[in-house]
Amino acid sequence: MNNMPPPPPHAGAQRPPPPPPPSSTPGAARPPMAGGQRPPPPAPAGSQPLPQAWSPAPPGTSGAQNPGMVSQGVNPPYRPIPQQQQQQQQFQQPGASTQLPPRPPQRPMAPQGFPPQQQQQQLYQGAAPYGAPQQSGQQRPMYAPPPSQSQPQQGHNDVASLTQQMSGMAMNQQPPAPGMAASPPPGSQQNKQRTRRVYPTASSPAAAGVPPVSGYPPVSAMQMPGYPGTCAPGYPSPAGAPITGPQTFVPGAQAPMPSSSAAYARGAGGAPVSPSGAGRPPQAQPAPYEPPKPRIDPAQMPTPISVHMHDQEIHDEQPYSTGLKTNVPLASTNFTAIDDGNSNPRFIRLTMYSVPHTEELLKATQLPLGMVVQPLADLAPTEEPVKLIDFGEEGPIRCMRCKTYINPYMVFINGGKHFVCNICRHENEVPDDYFCNLDMVGRRLDSQARPELHNGTVEFVATKDFIAREPHPATFVFAIDVTWGAVQNGMVAQAAAAIKDALYGGRGLPVGAKVAIITYDRSAHFYGLSPSLEQAQMMVVPDIHDMFVPIHEGFAADPIESRHVIEGLLDSLPSMFVQNRTAEPVLGAVVQAVHEALRTSGGKLFAFHTALPTFGPGSLKQRDDPKLHNTDKERTLYEPQDSFYRDWAVKLVESGISCNLYTFPSAPMDLATLSQLSTVTSGELYSYPGFDGKRDGRRFAADLRADVERSYGSNAVLRIRTSDGLRVDEHYGNLFMRNHVDVELAGVTSDTAIGALLQYDGRLDEKQDVYFQAALLYTTSDGQRRIRVHNIAVPCTTLIGAMFRNAEVDTSMNLIAKAAVTEALSQPLRSIRERLSDRCVQILTAYRRNCAAGSPPGQLILPEAFKLAPLYTLSLLKSPAIRGGADVPIDQRIFHMCLLRQLSVRKSMDYFYPTIVPVHALTGNQGEIDEKTGLVVLPTFARASYTMLDPAGAYLLTGDGSLIMWLGRQVPAQFLQDALGVPSLEQVDIMQHSLPELDSALNRKINAIARQILPTRAGFASLQIIRQGIDQAEVQFATKLIEDRNSDNMTYVDYVCAVHRQIQVEVRPKGPVEPKWSYN
Repeated sequence: MNNMPPPPPHAGAQRPPPPPPPSSTPGAARPPMAGGQRPPPPAPAGSQPLPQAWSPAPPGTSGAQNPGMVSQGVNPPYRPIPQQQQQQQQFQQPGASTQLPPRPPQRPMAPQGFPPQQQQQQLYQGAAPYGAPQQSGQQRPMYAPPPSQSQPQQGHNDVASLTQQMSGMAMNQQPPAPGMAASPPPGSQQNKQRTRRVYPTASSPAAAGVPPVSGYPPVSAMQMPGYPGTCAPGYPSPAGAPITGPQTFVPGAQAPMPSSSAAYARGAGGAPVSPSGAGRPPQAQPAPYEPPKPRIDPAQMPTPISVHMHDQEIHDEQPYSTGLKTNVPLASTNFTAIDDGNSNPRFIRLTMYSVPHTEELLKATQLPLGMVVQPLADLAPTEEPVKLIDFGEEGPIRCMRCKTYINPYMVFINGGKHFVCNICRHENEVPDDYFCNLDMVGRRLDSQARPELHNGTVEFVATKDFIAREPHPATFVFAIDVTWGAVQNGMVAQAAAAIKDALYGGRGLPVGAKVAIITYDRSAHFYGLSPSLEQAQMMVVPDIHDMFVPIHEGFAADPIESRHVIEGLLDSLPSMFVQNRTAEPVLGAVVQAVHEALRTSGGKLFAFHTALPTFGPGSLKQRDDPKLHNTDKERTLYEPQDSFYRDWAVKLVESGISCNLYTFPSAPMDLATLSQLSTVTSGELYSYPGFDGKRDGRRFAADLRADVERSYGSNAVLRIRTSDGLRVDEHYGNLFMRNHVDVELAGVTSDTAIGALLQYDGRLDEKQDVYFQAALLYTTSDGQRRIRVHNIAVPCTTLIGAMFRNAEVDTSMNLIAKAAVTEALSQPLRSIRERLSDRCVQILTAYRRNCAAGSPPGQLILPEAFKLAPLYTLSLLKSPAIRGGADVPIDQRIFHMCLLRQLSVRKSMDYFYPTIVPVHALTGNQGEIDEKTGLVVLPTFARASYTMLDPAGAYLLTGDGSLIMWLGRQVPAQFLQDALGVPSLEQVDIMQHSLPELDSALNRKINAIARQILPTRAGFASLQIIRQGIDQAEVQFATKLIEDRNSDNMTYVDYVCAVHRQIQVEVRPKGPVEPKWSYN
């Protein structure tokens, strides 16, 4: 039968009451009876039935399956009864005088615009009969969806205990509300009639569609008003049509509230109500429905938004002194640091700032002990630059035993004639030309005049002992794929324009750097850029198996001196290859040519590549097998196909040449093999799947411009030294190591981040600080050899509480993520996901055992410093690098693995939790520049959950480099006119990829906010506009909302509950062993 609603009633007709929610075969059940009670007998024939709300049972069940619940064989007609009779008959039975439990407080109504979902309600005493006018202060009973599971009995399982003791953080549904009617037995005539009349059949789309998502009601089979009748392919239908693939989040479930004319009601006796209202008693206006509310309020869950706001308020008041050694600002906080002996947190961050004195104490907490070093990180404009020190031909003062550089924590003794190394405790003699007397407390009299004795970070001029070959200014080589596919998708034109903008549109290349340009298809094309030429000179090398560079003078040129030549070449490149039909790029031959050209000077290769190289040196075969996806054998696809690119990457490292690989795939191109070029040479990998020049060109240009303009060094070596008793066990990041101590970096930028995991070699002295020193030897872009040294000292502790109090979750999760993607090359992803969750449980369990043992067993206790660990762990589990499912392309999984491996702590926070800024209700100076800080004042961020988004609002989302504007279905027309220059939502041009610049205050504020939340990019990222319930891209937008159920994983609330259950299992002294939870 047709389940669509009848046409709207005529003007002036009253709106009928709403129907019960469409679901499976209906059934109802009574709540469990108290001890000693008997279930009520069936109503005698001809008696007046109680007015009861329908409660459909789960499919395949009846209303009499739970103990203590009774279902009647025949469902009586549904009709109102007087209020007094309803009060007397509720739960009354012969010989029983059980009092009804006090009614719970009324929950707040749902925000306007959310769908009409039936909320389970208690039938209050004194409620007016159904259909009677509502009196002030009275609540009409409402329909309820079926509970997800029956109410557990006392002591039945741990979930029941958790439900009773978590103070509102229960994980089970409420029992059926009193007064609910029993349903007819399955298969009876009455049951079949009611099922056909109200509920969809098992074969209908609503019954066979998406299962209900936790926190979201089942999708109705009726068309949601305000939504188009048809949906774009791949977008879940609001009408509940079946969805293919693993996507379970349905934005259509949050459709705007339907109008009263579309309501489908039933009259007395269960008969459908005609549109005209004939034969229907007068009824009151139905109250608005509220969406189902989880037992745990998601708004009360820990969120990075409040944590970051609190930390920002602290460091807005005064600068941070690094001499404090603890209370370090968060990576996402805008702060000003004063170097008082410890290195600026921008350069080096520890996972904890109170180091345990023994390995046993560390194991008791399960916290990671390590650091993330970002040696050339950019400083804030308000911070002092790093001091440069020249010790002459003798070089900087060092410890004779461990080679530690002079730093503020070395102790001078014997009147200043000797100093004790803070790392190895060796006593060294002070050179005569460095001698100085000591004051009364043993400090040198010139300590404040020497930066190396009072600053945590300094830079020394390297002597000849540190120069293996003559340093040269860096050379940047741009290699552009000009095959047919690259021309057709617009990459060639966009690359030429992006290079031109990067060279001359902003700050340009670092001082002293030179530029060279290569194009390639089945052959390699070299260009002479000498300033004496009127236009570039092109030379082709067709023999790619014997590659050489045909141009010796003018291959690399100064971008300023040869500007007229370079600009002319870049302007003509798109037209030069517009007729090119070659489809096989020879990337391997280009790598060989760049190595030949830069092997004596070093430099950087920017390779723009579009397809799998199947011709020439380093040719590869297509090996992606969908049968291996989401299996344990999938990790074989993460390994390089052969050793060609790794071998040549090692040769590039020896010559000080790094490679940044920009990929534009339209088909699998084996990034596991090609990414060796960037991973081994300390470069970065960029990916633009399905590249479209108009859509992705701005983001690509912004990425390239930021890449070119940032600080750069080449031919670098990093070594981390620690106090006796500790050692560096593992290094993580894009790097190459010939031994276990020296990290070789062919190129190093301001975003280069290296993770280090520490292990114990012995006990630490709890009376002494623990010291770390990270020294980077590198060549600057203008050809100078330097040594940058970072020092940090933190206290040693014997208290677990101090460890948790001074732990840092941001650095810890960054290090854990780097370790996880490294292990993915040798272990199944399923095991890695389980270990990530187990690690989260073990850390929180250790805190409970050692710091909150007296708390009630059912109470969830989270350490203040690590309260975001469950959220960040869940986000990592949902990452394409880690999550399960056969829908993740292998190349995209590899890209995200490389991304996590190379991200700094600051950028990883944006990756784990997106920034969502509401721009529809800007007040005061929001969106304007604060004169005190020089930054744009931002409104309070929104949480990453669909239910937290206002359908009448507009939001900007960023986190992975993209910029998305989400427009609610009910966004005001005035906002659209002021912000985008259109009068209605339907007229918004979703193909525009940048925010318009209009003559309105709101538009200027939104543009300023967009620039502020993308601080790491030189320009705007490409804008994507998504309209609620209209655009297909909303499904992809929903996957970025970490707190919701998506990407084959739980909601944030469900995950915290699952973690809490495991903590209870761990801390329980004795009991049955429960199966461990996992996701896929």
